[in-house]
Amino acid sequence: MLKRIAILGPGLLGGSLGLALKARTEVQVAMWARREEAVATVRAQGCADDASTDLSTVVAGADTVVFATPIGVMSDLARKVVPHVAQDALITDVGSVKGPVCAELSAIFESSAARFIGSHPMAGSEQTGLEAARSDLFDGAVCIVTPDTKTTSDTLSRATALWEAVGGQVRVIAPHEHDAIVATISHLPHLLAAVLVNTVSERPAAFDFCGPGFRDTTRIASGPPQMWTEILGENRAAVVDALDALIEKLRAASKLLSSGSSERDQSMNLLLTQAKAQRDRLRLPKILSDA
Repeated sequence: MLKRIAILGPGLLGGSLGLALKARTEVQVAMWARREEAVATVRAQGCADDASTDLSTVVAGADTVVFATPIGVMSDLARKVVPHVAQDALITDVGSVKGPVCAELSAIFESSAARFIGSHPMAGSEQTGLEAARSDLFDGAVCIVTPDTKTTSDTLSRATALWEAVGGQVRVIAPHEHDAIVATISHLPHLLAAVLVNTVSERPAAFDFCGPGFRDTTRIASGPPQMWTEILGENRAAVVDALDALIEKLRAASKLLSSGSSERDQSMNLLLTQAKAQRDRLRLPKILSDA
């Protein structure tokens, strides 16, 4: 049973997880932040029962530890955490890329009494930081859990219970499958939104005429550039595959529009009808980005 959770990183996801657990459960929440200013904000916002810049204090006695930091700092932070984790503690994360994260953290915690399993709640936002945290962020959101060949059924059950406790809908897939899927539904759309904005910016006056369609299509381009540079770099092989597939379809669409064929309108209507049918099948719980 989850009794004490240590959340490392008070950003949007870490802060929201703390708020959700405080609102829905009796779990004691401890939160680590790198700076004293962030610790003060955690306390002011009520995201945790305890908050500190001291890792050993936050992790002590926790049966669950969640890495909610940028993926690039997780390995170094994990090495500092290892000596302080409790016996049989569950270790997980919220990173958007799972292959390298799971490989590195599993190896780090393998020699300890703790067990790591990857997680990725599909419940981000273009807004960042603790100020954007909300207790209902995970309501109805898909939360992906990524066991590997060494993951025990108990570890998987505990990770599942964690995300279900905050309203998530858990899906279980392998780390490499996660990265291939998320490249198409999250990482590629972000890159596409950024490229679209940059394309329109070559005609700056066009921005004065933008309506809700352009706004909604490009919303996720407002996400933090440094974080997304890291995500796209870590999952670059899968993103390139997805990008190549998209480019092929864009070329086909361009060829179709350029043709003088009498079947052009019929073919374009079919393309748009198929896309509408697929999009209408989606049942999204709320308007959120997939970071």
